[in-house]
Amino acid sequence: MNNASNAEDIIEVKSLAKNFNSLVAVDSVSFDVKAGEIFGFLGPNGAGKTTTINMLCTLLKPTSGGATVHGFDILAQKNEVRESIGLVFQDPSLDDKLTGRENLEFHMVVYRVPREVREKRASEVLEMVGLTDRADHYVETYSGGMKRRLEIARGLLHYPAVLFLDEPTIGLDPQTRNYIWDYIEDLKKREGITIFLTTHYMEEAEHCDRIAIIDLGKIIALDTPEELKSMVGGDIIKLVTVDDEKAEEELKRKYPDIEMIPDPDCFCFEVEKGEEFVPGLLRDFAVEILSINVHRPTLDDVFLKLTGKEIRDEGADALADMRTGLKMGSRMGRR
Repeated sequence: MNNASNAEDIIEVKSLAKNFNSLVAVDSVSFDVKAGEIFGFLGPNGAGKTTTINMLCTLLKPTSGGATVHGFDILAQKNEVRESIGLVFQDPSLDDKLTGRENLEFHMVVYRVPREVREKRASEVLEMVGLTDRADHYVETYSGGMKRRLEIARGLLHYPAVLFLDEPTIGLDPQTRNYIWDYIEDLKKREGITIFLTTHYMEEAEHCDRIAIIDLGKIIALDTPEELKSMVGGDIIKLVTVDDEKAEEELKRKYPDIEMIPDPDCFCFEVEKGEEFVPGLLRDFAVEILSINVHRPTLDDVFLKLTGKEIRDEGADALADMRTGLKMGSRMGRR
């Protein structure tokens, strides 16, 4: 039994920061994760999601600030933190030349799972992720979705209090992504495990109990998906016209109180009762409209409203620098 078993907050982060030379990867973030919830880090590639996870998992030393995981300090109690967590990396980390069961057995040896319970433990997690019938096949014969499920099973072998999933469905087709998510939600219900995941897929973030939106190393919003979407307010209307600049002037002249939302592809605004608003707009609008779209607010709209850009936007140079720094930092963390 460890010293955080009854705590409401299983992760506590205070002013956590990481710099790679002049690049600020994580900029003094603070947040808590409640025991038993699915907590999501939503942001574009290069926003600081993976760097934050690597610090919380003791693979990377913070530049400043600190955190506790399951009551253990990530700097002073690294071994206790590592024994309390499971980690599924963004990049594949299985040995393709071993069978699924052999991959699990090797992991249990590393984590010092008692020999007498290894066979039972491996069978339990293989059944949990639906891979019992493929347990003795070589991993190189597995599909991408099967490999991801095996990696999640491996992360559960030592009964972690927190399971970290870094982009758990990246590179998978939509059907397999949905299957993985069905499993993750079932895992939370059956095992009561806390799941901390990163993603840049908006539809995945909808599965989370709470979401922290991160951009350029800073947390810019944190709440439930529904509360975050309520920040946008009414319906979202996107227009493409023959002259968007003139159309925006016309819109502001007719509706001076309307709230514009920055959008690189069109001009975008929010209104109450969009379906009632559009017919009046179309009747006497002075600029020809080429296309119009009306929808309820999404997390993509939230990100656009908060940052003025879409989540798929990313700085390639900064991302490359971050990856280089992260690899260096990870090597340092293993020393």
